[in-house]
Amino acid sequence: MISFKWRHFEKEIILMSVRWYVAYSLSYRNIEELLKERGVSADHSTIQRWVVKYSPELEMIFRKKHKRQVGFIPIANQNQVFLMSPII
Repeated sequence: MISFKWRHFEKEIILMSVRWYVAYSLSYRNIEELLKERGVSADHSTIQRWVVKYSPELEMIFRKKHKRQVGFIPIANQNQVFLMSPII
């Protein structure tokens, strides 16, 4: 579990900032402006530290939850595989 102990900002603000940076092509200063519009005063260097600290941890959690099985063909696609194979 990700620890937000001893942080000056709430967990939701940190996660939202990291997600904006990872999901969209926004700069740290753009994210700083978005937070400022929402009434949160955070410097762009603080946002950069959050991204460096939390993005690897979030990626690891995401990959564990959304792991794909190797060599797995979903049931819906199994019939298509047999129908699409060439007849000799």
